[in-house]
Amino acid sequence: MKSKGTVYLVGAGPGDAGLLTLRGAELLARADVVVYDALVNPNLLRLAPKSAEIIYGGKRSRDHAIPQDELNALLVARAKAGQCVVRLKGGDPYVFGRGGEEAEELAAAKIPFEVVPGISSIVAAANYAGIPITHREHCSSFLVLTGHEDPTKEESNIDWAQVARTPGTKIILMGVERIGQIAASLVTHGMAADTPVALVRWGTTGQQQSITGTLATIGAIVAETKFTAPAVTIIGSVVNLRAKLNWFEKRPLFGQRIVVTRTREQASQLSKRLGELGADVLEIPTIKITAPTDVSDLKDALLGLNSYDWIVFTSPNGVTAFFDYFFKGFEDLRDIGGPRIAAVGPATAAKLKELHLKVDLMPEEYVASKISQAFAAYETIENLKILLLRAEVANPELPQELEALGAIVDDVACYRTVPETDDTTGAMAKLMDAGADWITFTSSSTVENFHARLDLPKLLQKFPALKLASIGPETTKAITALGLEAALEPREHTIDGLVAALVDATAQSRA
Repeated sequence: MKSKGTVYLVGAGPGDAGLLTLRGAELLARADVVVYDALVNPNLLRLAPKSAEIIYGGKRSRDHAIPQDELNALLVARAKAGQCVVRLKGGDPYVFGRGGEEAEELAAAKIPFEVVPGISSIVAAANYAGIPITHREHCSSFLVLTGHEDPTKEESNIDWAQVARTPGTKIILMGVERIGQIAASLVTHGMAADTPVALVRWGTTGQQQSITGTLATIGAIVAETKFTAPAVTIIGSVVNLRAKLNWFEKRPLFGQRIVVTRTREQASQLSKRLGELGADVLEIPTIKITAPTDVSDLKDALLGLNSYDWIVFTSPNGVTAFFDYFFKGFEDLRDIGGPRIAAVGPATAAKLKELHLKVDLMPEEYVASKISQAFAAYETIENLKILLLRAEVANPELPQELEALGAIVDDVACYRTVPETDDTTGAMAKLMDAGADWITFTSSSTVENFHARLDLPKLLQKFPALKLASIGPETTKAITALGLEAALEPREHTIDGLVAALVDATAQSRA
């Protein structure tokens, strides 16, 4: 008989994926089933194994994907089947959620469970809006309550008179729709009408929005700005500290929605950089890396490595793919022989450095003429044998340029790029619904596959403010071939260069 599995009630934190606990990440990495809520950052789902079953169990006001009793039964059934179940809940499982109810059901069914605390929006949203909820010069306590009920009703479970009398900061969750009534009730029960109030929407994420007012004005401000849930309300004099402590919303890319189109495995590097600068990042991978259609040329090249004078890598993908094949046939890196190594760009060189391989030649710009010029400046390559390792479908100019210098070139495919069609995180739907500020492209294949998936000219017609950022000349060529323009191409054709150019462009637009 199969032993029971375990259910882990994991707090996903307030929205910033980086605020997930180490324990939460560890459990996601070994999950068989993940059941996640509406307020969970969907990028966290990438931490689960590809084989894991992902189930949306989100609950928002008046919108329940799975009724609570059915969700409880689902958790019990999957655990009884011996599976590792991660129940991923926004914030903390036991703070204004239904984690306690789910734990009770698991206990009643004698299902092993563990509760992993998460950072609550109670403190996180205020923090990211520049508001400390306690401060020695303002208050030494705070009160947390739900606003998900009408304070004017006689049957309200909240004693608003007591709330008004209680000193310290007031934190209200789920009260946006009723904030005018709540504010009026607090004033009626004795709080000063000019008490500062802040509301923080989508706190800790690149979508964060904050508004401020007073108990007397906040209801009208919410209505005028059409401010909607999910949001946290902070009431008290600590709100006045926001003017000098607002660190997150002052980041250089805050308020910019930027689409990242790299492969799912590579996207994290660029996404992390952009996110740290305050951007709202949508990862929409358009390509994934697979084996070449025919590996016979690659096998021949591996068997004849000692015959080559040079090996040329044009991308980090090429390095990874080639050495995956290499180490299936050889146990010792010395079996690569004695060829010199050329890498196009610092990212490719860095990938080779991870293997402790020295790069002899690195033309930083991936333009065929620049690469051939770099070889010509280094040494004559007449009659030298060069192994060019790159994607299955690639620009023919480079081997032609090298052959024009007299080299004998074996142009060998070590990987193939194919379209990515999954939208696990819902980023594609967000883009189509609300658009973005930038789409970043890091190769010609990302342009071509993105266009095949979404029709890039049509997308730009729908969202005229949307701009295209290209990492370099070859990528720009692919954009131009569609009759479009790249609004940005950095001088340094690297991820760092692309990020810096986005920061500069954003600063100029705000000047």
